[in-house]
Amino acid sequence: PAKDVDGLHPVNTGLLAQKRPRLRPCTPFGVIRLAQEYGIALAGLRATVVGASNIVGRPMALELLLARATVTVCHTGTRDLRAEVERAELLVAAVGRAGFIPGDWIRPGAAVFDVGINRTASGKLVGDVEYERAAERAGWITPVPGGLGPMTIAMLLSNAVDAAYLRVGTRA
Repeated sequence: PAKDVDGLHPVNTGLLAQKRPRLRPCTPFGVIRLAQEYGIALAGLRATVVGASNIVGRPMALELLLARATVTVCHTGTRDLRAEVERAELLVAAVGRAGFIPGDWIRPGAAVFDVGINRTASGKLVGDVEYERAAERAGWITPVPGGLGPMTIAMLLSNAVDAAYLRVGTRA
């Protein structure tokens, strides 16, 4: 766990669940850091995570809970996905399907973090959210490519530094 710079080892995930994060999952923590950087106050926000994977969805929910957001996690068993997305003041899309979330589902003024990286038949990289229409409605949105991918790499490097400090016992 001390060398787990991805932040996905069960011990690190458990520490996050116990509100004692050490090395944090890179993509979810990247979302949190971007929100902080752009002044998006997470406490009290109605946040919806679409996708419940162990890599993004579940740790994202834990990070948002730690930031005191009110969190809903949607998955293949969610009955009315549209209604859940429309309620979201903050949306994290992590399903791995191009344009899965129509832009007109986005609540006006919402913050949208699109984690999806998908290639269309024409070879274009797109996210899980229908970007053009969503950008008209959202107050803030990450592009694909160029949004959370680079932020994930930055958090990986941050975790590597933290792991080195943990190793010598001076910080983390």
